[in-house]
Amino acid sequence: MKTTLTFLVTAISLAMSPATSRATDEEGQVRQAAAIMHRFKSMPEREIPRHVMRNAKGLAILTVMKGGFVLTGKYGEGVVVARTGRGWSGPAFVRTGGLGVGPQIGGEVNELVLVLNTPEAVEAFASGTNVQLGGSLSVAAGPIGRTAGADVTPRAAIYTYSMSQGLFAGVSLEGAVIKANTKANERYYNTPVTSRTILQGRIAPPRSASGLMASL
Repeated sequence: MKTTLTFLVTAISLAMSPATSRATDEEGQVRQAAAIMHRFKSMPEREIPRHVMRNAKGLAILTVMKGGFVLTGKYGEGVVVARTGRGWSGPAFVRTGGLGVGPQIGGEVNELVLVLNTPEAVEAFASGTNVQLGGSLSVAAGPIGRTAGADVTPRAAIYTYSMSQGLFAGVSLEGAVIKANTKANERYYNTPVTSRTILQGRIAPPRSASGLMASL
């Protein structure tokens, strides 16, 4: 319990810190997203198959921290990008968090890539409202590796991929809620901007997103 409370206090403190101290936080999240994509590519046995990436309508790339003893807490941040007629959109920022109960001890950092296989999945993130995984947005572990067979039709609206460090085994995203981070969008683009405007490619990404664009 003490570990969980310490974890949550730290995460909330970071989230509520003044904007001036977080001026480059969004740039760091974008660099982290690019690094995650490169890490998946560096492990052929775990990489996202090319046919999955080719058919993807969008991607959500997140880093989620979890900690606790029986009662667990989690907090995550990341970005969403969508495929447009001119390539990939700039990054729109998202976050997730919550409490859970389970037979888990210790802490973990999960690096997640959610492949958005349908226009409806992209629309859910573009709407700026909370996105709950599962239900109308079906979720399934995605095929992995260069030898994975090509699906004619994706088995789910969202494919999930994860890499983990720590004592938790695996990650369950069924029922998870991902929220638009409007303030982060405004800081990064230096103007009031919606997730929809970003994901439709109607605003150019800053130069600091070039590494992420290259990784895609």
